[in-house]
Amino acid sequence: QVLLVESGGGLVQPGGSLKLSCAASGIVFELDRMGWYRQAPGKQRELVADLSNDGRLNYADSVKGRFTISRDNAKNLVYLQMNDLKPEDTAVYYCTGRLLVAEYWGRGTQVTVSS
Repeated sequence: QVLLVESGGGLVQPGGSLKLSCAASGIVFELDRMGWYRQAPGKQRELVADLSNDGRLNYADSVKGRFTISRDNAKNLVYLQMNDLKPEDTAVYYCTGRLLVAEYWGRGTQVTVSS
C-alpha cells in the first residue's frame, strides 16, 4: 500500500515561512511526479506546485516567487518551502504523487496564516 505522509504545517504570522515535507512509502519505483495541492474552506482544491522526475515544474500564479518545490527523486520525498506567507495561503495542503496512471494523496496538513 502506497502512503504519502505530510509534515510541517502549523500557524504562522503573515510574512513568515514554513517548510512542508512529504514522504512516500510502500513503493519501490520512483514516482513520475510529486506535488502539492491545497484546499481552503469553501473552495475547490487547487494545484500549488508540482515537479516531475525529469525536471518539469509548475507553480500556481498566486505562489510564484514565494514558494519553492523540491524533491529527492530516489527517496520519493517532496518539499515545499513557503516564504512571505499571506492569510490567503491558509488551507489544508495535500501531497500528491503519480506513477503512470495511479494517483496517490496524503491526508493533508493544515497551514494557517494569521496574526
